[in-house]
Amino acid sequence: MAQVKKKKGTIAILTGGGDVPGLNPAIRAITIRALREGYQVLGLRRGWGGILDFVRDKKADNSDKYLVLTEEIVNKAGRTGGTFLHTSRTRPSHVPKINVPKHYQDKYKSEMNDLTPEIIKNLEYLGIDFLIPIGGDDTLSYAVRLYSEGVKIVAIPKTMDNDVPGTDYCIGFSTCVTRTIQMCNTLRTTAGSHERVLVLEVFGRYAGFTAMLPTMAGAANRCVIPEYKFDIEKLTSLLIKDRNSNPSLYSVVLASEGAMFAGDGEMIYRSVEKDAYGHAKLGGIGDVISAKVKELSPKFNHGKRVNVINQQLGYLVRGGDPDAIDSIVPMAYGNLALDLILKGIHGRLVVLRNGRYDNAPIDVVTSTNKKVDVKRHYNTDRLRPYYKSFEFQPLFIMTGNQ
Repeated sequence: MAQVKKKKGTIAILTGGGDVPGLNPAIRAITIRALREGYQVLGLRRGWGGILDFVRDKKADNSDKYLVLTEEIVNKAGRTGGTFLHTSRTRPSHVPKINVPKHYQDKYKSEMNDLTPEIIKNLEYLGIDFLIPIGGDDTLSYAVRLYSEGVKIVAIPKTMDNDVPGTDYCIGFSTCVTRTIQMCNTLRTTAGSHERVLVLEVFGRYAGFTAMLPTMAGAANRCVIPEYKFDIEKLTSLLIKDRNSNPSLYSVVLASEGAMFAGDGEMIYRSVEKDAYGHAKLGGIGDVISAKVKELSPKFNHGKRVNVINQQLGYLVRGGDPDAIDSIVPMAYGNLALDLILKGIHGRLVVLRNGRYDNAPIDVVTSTNKKVDVKRHYNTDRLRPYYKSFEFQPLFIMTGNQ
């Protein structure tokens, strides 16, 4: 058992947005270190949703809104994937009238409501001294808002897409790349058996890192990414050439979900319904690419059609246990957050830059965008990663700050 000192204060943790492997290890690292330093630790449930729904009344049952964390609780979850605190895409600054909690409905009656004042009061009611949100650019953009309102925040970046600005690495990215490579290699056997083109759709709304890194590692012949609108005839030509030069007569392309066709091409959505941050659900670019490649294949294959295997990897790459990097980095990030808190420092984002752990101003999250540098890292003629030298490059090559 930890030797808990006299209580110094209360630290709260929340996880928002999509789940990734590595969240529970981060929660564990923060909790154990904080308890040993004399803090109480609260886990806020369902991202910003739990603290939004909280009722400031001693008689109210808020047991589903937050959890007092102990070493026993976090040790059980610390080696697993997902987040035992649960998650949501709640955005307290933009709450539709229909989603305003009942106990606020007399006060907030607009079609869209900013409940940030209630969030701040709820945090104060719980006696929270420091808040550690773990999330991607959406979750952390709201953390920036709270910090501007006086809440003491130290943030931790996570997202499979690895597109949070200011850091070379976000929790979940390594496991996503690992899973993608594994699944590419698994599906190769079927593609080779049937002599087909294999089209795999992966996550990546605005940034193509999850398609680029597996392709660079040899999992695919080509990749198409959101940062560059691709010509489908060129892609088909390259894939048929790759297939016909392969002794097993197959080829592989990875398609980011946000990839777009040249010309008037736009992102392809599975639903027009948008989440709290204005994002409609992407998905389907792999279906369209597959149909087009099959249709165009005779043009590049002596008049013979080539069939296509189409697979959306989706949630398979974000489920399950974290790999080694997503077990180690969250531990380090959690301790970095505590280092800052113990020094009384807040308004920071813990980061990895140039192979070293560091921290940056939290508003870096909203000050810029992080995408693949096409000129430096993507060969638009070959539709695959490009590099001149690996010397002095970050671990994941094109994910560093440009």
